[in-house]
Amino acid sequence: MTGKRTPLEKEWLKFTKQEQAFAERHREKRESRLNRTLENKAPKKLQGTLDTAFAKAFALIFDKGTGVIEKTYQKEKLEQDYRINEYAAGVRQNRKTLKAFSRKAGKAGTVNLLMSGVSGVGLGVLGIGLPDIALFTGIMLKGIYETALNYGYTYESAQERQFILRLIHGAVSYGEEFLEEEETLNHYIQCGTFPTAETEELINRAARGLSGELLYMKFLQGIPVVGAVGGAYDAVYMRQIMTYAELKYRRRFLQKAFTAS
Repeated sequence: MTGKRTPLEKEWLKFTKQEQAFAERHREKRESRLNRTLENKAPKKLQGTLDTAFAKAFALIFDKGTGVIEKTYQKEKLEQDYRINEYAAGVRQNRKTLKAFSRKAGKAGTVNLLMSGVSGVGLGVLGIGLPDIALFTGIMLKGIYETALNYGYTYESAQERQFILRLIHGAVSYGEEFLEEEETLNHYIQCGTFPTAETEELINRAARGLSGELLYMKFLQGIPVVGAVGGAYDAVYMRQIMTYAELKYRRRFLQKAFTAS
């Protein structure tokens, strides 16, 4: 880019810096002191139990729960707001109108972070760990669905579900695994194609990624009172996932805008 940048070019530059910062944080995994403390205390079978619980939660929501989740927000209004923002961005073509999409997505993300934190801490006080997984998964998908709508995308088709499952897996991955998922997502955004993969396989991979990250926190959450500490980490990981989801949908939106300009 040479000369004076357009508002769209400026927004793309800001976005790429944020995307690069996220990727840098995922170059390698650094275990927290709390995780290292709990490493030898968690039951060895817990990982498999969490894998199964997350996989079941995804399958149930995709099969029967999307309609229930949609009752927690105004889908038609989000779609209308997107069209209004899209029209304004097309007419005015300035950074304020372009930022309207990420601002609205950010507000929705904040609400879902608060929901996740409150539910995680509340259940942790009661010593409820595993049952929290269905709630955590539901809030996570709610946040991703709202982000998609704020950027003008749907989430019902098989391809869109693959996009969602891959971005969840990418958000909780590190090193080569993260880079591979990042490349796959960006290729889809650019070219519209994914490698062949069964939905069940993608669900299991996303479930393993989530359970690997939340393993020790869910163990801790199952202990009454002190479990509030483990439950509080729901919001930490929810923020990580929602940040990556917002980045990937914003990339789709910006690349579409460049194509149209």
